[in-house]
Amino acid sequence: MNAPSPALLLRATVVAATWLVLNASAHAQTQAAASVDSRITQVKVYPGSATVERVARVAAGGRSVTFACLPAGLDVQSLQVSADASVRVGETSVLAEQRELSARCATSALDGRIRELEDQKAALQAESDALGMVTGYLKGLSGGDTQQGARAPMDARNLAAMTDAMRRTGQDSLLKQHQLARKQGDIDRQLNPLLAERTRSQGNGAQVVAVTVTLAASADAEVKLSYQVNGPGWTPTYRALLDTATRKVRIERQALVAQATGEDWRGVKLVLSTGQPRRETTGRMPGAWRIGIEPPPQPQRARADMAYPAAPAASAMAPIAKESAMERRAPLFDVSVFDNSFATEFSVPQSIDVPSNGQRVTMALGQYEDTARLASRTSPRVDPSAFLVADLSQPTGVWPAGPMQLYRDGNFVGNGQWTAPSDARLTLSFGRDELVRVQAEPERDNQGTGGFAGTRAERKVQRAYVVENRHRTPIAVQVLEAAPVSVDEQVRVASQFSPQPGELAWNKQPGLAMWSFDLDAGKTARVAADYTISYPKDARLQMR
Repeated sequence: MNAPSPALLLRATVVAATWLVLNASAHAQTQAAASVDSRITQVKVYPGSATVERVARVAAGGRSVTFACLPAGLDVQSLQVSADASVRVGETSVLAEQRELSARCATSALDGRIRELEDQKAALQAESDALGMVTGYLKGLSGGDTQQGARAPMDARNLAAMTDAMRRTGQDSLLKQHQLARKQGDIDRQLNPLLAERTRSQGNGAQVVAVTVTLAASADAEVKLSYQVNGPGWTPTYRALLDTATRKVRIERQALVAQATGEDWRGVKLVLSTGQPRRETTGRMPGAWRIGIEPPPQPQRARADMAYPAAPAASAMAPIAKESAMERRAPLFDVSVFDNSFATEFSVPQSIDVPSNGQRVTMALGQYEDTARLASRTSPRVDPSAFLVADLSQPTGVWPAGPMQLYRDGNFVGNGQWTAPSDARLTLSFGRDELVRVQAEPERDNQGTGGFAGTRAERKVQRAYVVENRHRTPIAVQVLEAAPVSVDEQVRVASQFSPQPGELAWNKQPGLAMWSFDLDAGKTARVAADYTISYPKDARLQMR
């Protein structure tokens, strides 16, 4: 066989080199597609958990994509992968590893800025050290440092010029050293928060999760990965602002969001939901109601013998006790305020940043405004004070319970608790009305006998209250009084009011009477109630 010519060898070498370059290029493209960075596009926050959606871009011909640096607390069973029609999705693998062992997760986006500041600080330190050398040399010439050796002989005629030059040079060096120290302090003030943020974001030995999705992409497309994480939460807060001149009440609804999952939410679309996906999905079914005759009591010894087989039942309950202990862990927010409320979602229109350090981010969820009916309400029997209350229509939609701040004419009056009313009206209290004076007259309590041949005892109670309006304008007044209500057929109660209250079962509570009237400026009004309680003479009256 003839040996190949040099031209053929050269051509074969070129072809082989070309194939290696193309293969390396294709492998590099595949690796780039597999290690492409993903971004968070949307987060739906529930009380105590959140659903995070990430999107990664894959190039045509890609065979896999890896979502790296995910939080270790994600629920693997909640992973969902979706893609465009041009992508066929295969199996999914999950890998958990230490953050420092991952080349991608060990680095931070802050490294570049930190390195730049460290270089600036090093340059300033070098300049300061050089000036220190100059200062040390000058000290040696002046004899201030005995370790520098004997001074060189100096001509007396040049002594003044040399002294002045040394003074100016030393002064400039010390001043520059002081300015450099100031600049180093400014750099430290910028550098320390960045170092702390990098340490927080990377964690100390924390684990990260990488999710690799096998796929076949025939064109450039996006792959979406969603997963649930425990810990994040949100709670509603409210502000009620009353303008007494216009009688307008504006209720502002806000939300406090916080999370410490290990990944920052930067520029994401945030959706807040009152749903609770972690709760049970089906209700409990009732059991049969069986009625029978209780068997006769067994001897004491027999009951003791039957107590021993119950021991395995205690061990069977151990896992339930462990689960209850896990449920007792304090969450980020108290989610009990969302019980018995329908799931409602609030979509925040702008992009939101929520860092993973537990910082609470406040955002507005809209407001409601209406004209209210104002009144000064008092319960003199309990507290001889008047409070300004506003009665208005209930806002539509689901408004979960939460803390509320109350403002009257721009002044903060206190904190309250928002609780959605059960009827169509809403009543809010805006603090004490100091210009309404309420006085309770001494109560009269008399006892006697009555009925046929004096077989029944009678107790008569008389109460009266005086309300004075010290405002310069007329006001509406509401006076609440708890009238006795009989819960026994042997006890009879007769009530007489002056004047007659407008409601005898205020707020659907029997016996709770309320007088409602208008009171002119500088005027007083008196309301009274007389109660006659009759009961058997030999019985003891129970009042609670």
